[in-house]
Parts: sequence; C-alpha cells; structure tokens
Amino acid sequence: LPEPIRTRSLERLVRYTDASIRLSRSVPTTAEADRAIADGDALQRELWGLAGQALADAPEASAPRLYVETLNEMIDMETVRVAALNNRVPGPVLVLEVTFAAVALGMLAFYLALLGRGVLPVLLAAALICSLLFVTFDLDRPTRGLIRVPDTPLTNLRASMTLPPAATGPKSP
Repeated sequence: LPEPIRTRSLERLVRYTDASIRLSRSVPTTAEADRAIADGDALQRELWGLAGQALADAPEASAPRLYVETLNEMIDMETVRVAALNNRVPGPVLVLEVTFAAVALGMLAFYLALLGRGVLPVLLAAALICSLLFVTFDLDRPTRGLIRVPDTPLTNLRASMTLPPAATGPKSP
C-alpha cells in the first residue's frame, strides 16, 4: 500500500492484534471481553476506511485489492472466533447432566445393594461420571480450568510485528 496508508494500517493492525490477545485472555461475556470486542470492531472500521481510501486512490492496482480481500478474511475469522468463545453450553443443560448422573448413580447403588455387591463398582462409576462431567464443564470455559484455548498463534504474530517490515512500501506519486 502507498504511504501514509501503509504506516497507518500497520499501526492499527498491531493494535487490532493486541485487542484480539486481550479477548483471548478475558472471560467470555464479561465487561473486559466486551471492551476487547468493541476495540476490535472500532479498529476494523478504521482499517476498512484506510483500505477503501487505498482502493479509491488506485482502483486498478493489485495491492489494494489483495489487501481488501485479506482484510475481509481477517475480519471474518475474528467474527468466527468471537462466536466460538461466546458459544457456551446452556446452564439448564449442565444442571440436567448433573441431575441425571446423580439419579443414574443412585439407581446403580440401589441395584448393587439389592444384589449384595460391594461399594467399589459404585465408586468407580461415580469417579468415571464425575470425570466426564468435569471435562464437559472445563471445555465450556475456554479461558479457565485445565483445558484452555491457546493464544500462541496471536502472541507469535504480535511478536513478529516488532520486527522491521519485510519490504518497504511504494512511494506516493
């Protein structure tokens, strides 16, 4: 892209990446996550404005058209990412899982008591069901717990942004 659009776009892309990292590290549906999303949306609009300006200045050039296409893909992927982070298992479903697990274990315990069997099978079944419920609850919270959605690709991208650009931009005519 021609200067000064190139420099202004690069600066906003760095801030956009910082907002994406903040979103990755915040708990979904909190004020912090909402601020990161709002910051990202504002930067998207600014980037679109700069891309539109570059395209209007050189409608025949390849670089602005490729930049607009790539910017569109980046925004689409961020929309998918935000939706995935906010996609939660509804509370009533989690309550239903715990209730049915408790009923099933109670029925198993009652059946084994009628047969005069030991407590060990019930304890093993309880441990297995508790483990499955724990994994379900943990997967539903991507920024907390043992299973976390890594932000390594974003942090690596952000680290690469501190390096000098691979090529200089064209000079304005």
